Amino acid sequence: MLPTLLPLRADPPDLANFDALVAVFTGVDQLAGLPLGLGAAAQRLAAIDQSVLSSVNLSAAAGAPADRLILAPTGPLLRDQDDVRRVADAAAAGLRRAVAAGARRPALWIAPLPQRPDYENGLLVGILGALAALWQPLEAREALGEAAVEPVEALGFFADGSGPELAAQVSAIEAGRRLARDLGGTEPERMSPLRMAALLRAAFAETDVQVSVLDDVDQLGAGYPLLMAVARASLSVPRHRPCVVRLEWTGPGPTTRTLLFAGKGLSYDTGGADLKTDGHMAGMSRDKGGAAAVAGFVLAASRLGVPGLRIVAELGCVRNSIGPDAFVADEIIRSHGGARVRIGNTDAEGRLVLADLLSHLREDALQCVDPHLFTVATLTGHAGRAVGPYTIVMDNGPALAADTARGLERVGDRFGDGVAPSRLRREDWDFIAPRSRADDLLSCNNAPSSATSRGHQFPMAFLIRAAGLEGHGGDSAQPLRFSHIDIGGSGVEGGDWQHGRPTGAPIVALAGAFLLG
Repeated sequence: MLPTLLPLRADPPDLANFDALVAVFTGVDQLAGLPLGLGAAAQRLAAIDQSVLSSVNLSAAAGAPADRLILAPTGPLLRDQDDVRRVADAAAAGLRRAVAAGARRPALWIAPLPQRPDYENGLLVGILGALAALWQPLEAREALGEAAVEPVEALGFFADGSGPELAAQVSAIEAGRRLARDLGGTEPERMSPLRMAALLRAAFAETDVQVSVLDDVDQLGAGYPLLMAVARASLSVPRHRPCVVRLEWTGPGPTTRTLLFAGKGLSYDTGGADLKTDGHMAGMSRDKGGAAAVAGFVLAASRLGVPGLRIVAELGCVRNSIGPDAFVADEIIRSHGGARVRIGNTDAEGRLVLADLLSHLREDALQCVDPHLFTVATLTGHAGRAVGPYTIVMDNGPALAADTARGLERVGDRFGDGVAPSRLRREDWDFIAPRSRADDLLSCNNAPSSATSRGHQFPMAFLIRAAGLEGHGGDSAQPLRFSHIDIGGSGVEGGDWQHGRPTGAPIVALAGAFLLG
């Protein structure tokens, strides 16, 4: 359950209804500014305990809410390697300690941050960090009860006159991240394709987002042939059958721009006929993080009600199963965009799902106001190898001219949701080129992306050609901006796909770029 966010005044502070005070700070001198006259006690503690500046401390402090004062240091903030995520990390650590101590209504105080552009959203980032620490898996909440697993009912935070607006922004973004974590982080039977659709219907039931679900196998086969190749072996198990979920939302006033998203929603990726071995299948229920992030972003947008914005999204909810009817390497399948695709390896299934979704959205985009197309996916292991825990963004020619990836990098830096721009090059087109006249392009080679040169880049070239976007580049009469987002490195914390917490990336960066500007 998302806690209620309660803005607090610094003067006079009113913490009568709270049961802990979490103080996020950089240096001992900042502790003097603590509310309720707690600065002197905090500074005395720092004088006798050097760990106050390096780890979270709980102190029994008279005058603090329920006598609980929790000091959560950020560490240095002004070195070359520091960024606003240190504020989020400290707030998260402090909230975890508050919950462990029994707090149910903690208050968060964040000391003044450096007066620099990269820290101007530090309070928002800190509150989001605190809320992220409170999320627990859907399976746990359903089995044990939400109140037992997520006991915090309210979170206070100190802010100036912008407190109510900030609370609304953070609540909207965190609602989106929670939906993304629930979709992306839940085990494959609880979040099978059709149950993903059911959860999405419920999540958007009281919003103005239009939700439609296409689950008719014949219609899917006709309209999404690559997606259905991936799903083919799952059809014999009714609960594993695929669907495409379409989300549409329009903000108030005349539409001035349109964002169109394709999200990869693999409820489980066995690798198909090219079966994952040596333990690499564990964690593949998280291969739906792209669809999850797209859904979360749409929810955040609908709650914020951004004027002039329209969003259209298609989520490919599919299970890549192994069985007698599994698709295999060497097959040639015509995409919705009209390209004859030779399958190189069935474990490169995500790009097939995305290509058909993207092709449908391409047709939509041609009728939209100021369109920008995106694909979002846990697409390659190469992404994590190349940039670690960051989200990769790549642009086609028109999107590159609009500085999209670099712009998202700058926004991500300010909102604590790191983005690493990458580039599409001519070698990527060479990689997918057909080897004979029997086909138009190759989906991939027969090696893991992490062991392949330009392993996260060439799949974008495949998406462009398979989805029919090649005719909408910078040299065309109808250019369309298209950006590909790979969260293979950022989708879960610590790169642990089986046990790591889903992050909800890149919802915050997208929100900063398109919802809060």
